[in-house]
Amino acid sequence: MTTTPLTPAPLSPTPLQDDPLRAKVRQRGVGRGSRTWRYGGGILAIVLAVLVFIVPFLFIVLTAAKTQQESSLLGFTLPTQWVFLENLQEVVSARNFVLLRAFANSAILTIVSVTVMVVLAAMVGYVLQRRRSKWNPLVNGFVLAGLIIPPAVVPTIWVLQGLELFKTLPGLIAVHVAFGLSFCILLFRAFVSTIPRELDEAATIDGAGPFRLFFTVVLPLLKPVIVTVIVVQAVTVFNDFTYALYFLPGDDNATVQLTLYNFSSQSVSSWNLLFMDVLLITIPPLVMYIFFNRQIVAGMTSGAVKG
Repeated sequence: MTTTPLTPAPLSPTPLQDDPLRAKVRQRGVGRGSRTWRYGGGILAIVLAVLVFIVPFLFIVLTAAKTQQESSLLGFTLPTQWVFLENLQEVVSARNFVLLRAFANSAILTIVSVTVMVVLAAMVGYVLQRRRSKWNPLVNGFVLAGLIIPPAVVPTIWVLQGLELFKTLPGLIAVHVAFGLSFCILLFRAFVSTIPRELDEAATIDGAGPFRLFFTVVLPLLKPVIVTVIVVQAVTVFNDFTYALYFLPGDDNATVQLTLYNFSSQSVSSWNLLFMDVLLITIPPLVMYIFFNRQIVAGMTSGAVKG
């Protein structure tokens, strides 16, 4: 009986893609490429931000420092003669210092409107989130309607005339509160959802009533979203042009945005004074965004993710 010797089968070569060393090298290459794309995207975002925000602001500053003849060319060049302080003095003293009265009116309008919006929106948002009722869907519908339905100018004027609030600061304050309240309610409601209910229950056990519970326990915890609402709505109210134009006409009630009419007309426009006025109007909102940028983002994103 003959036996056939067993010969081992030849080893198949390992495919290149299955080699762990090559896979690790390839993975490093992919990671390096993704990092390159990330850095490139960041640099591109910075360049776009400079083009969109910094360049227009520099154009405003340079034009505000030029003479009237040179500013009429609307060129993005350095002034041949710097008259920044002279233009500033002329803008402030124009029409019997109407700009100072306009800043006072805008300050009163902004402070009162934002204060009312914060208090009302915080209370409504807390109740909608904590108290379950058959009326909640109806109230939520009204809140969403306030965001969806566009404002109507003529009916609003009729309502203000009926209430004898047309051409008055209280009337314009009521308009801003009515049109901005829905957005604030949604922000406060989303933030209240992140506050544990156990705090409410503990305060109730300690004998706190509804108002004491809200103002001493809940309201201090709403600081991030309060800062967000204050900054966003303050900038919105301060920069508003159309509502002040329609509902608050007249020089005595002028806001800062309406002072832009002082330096432009159909025949002649003093571009240097106009841009100086724009620069003065831009500074307060810009300062608010610079100092409260982080709080704005924190308040906007609160309640977006649970768990």
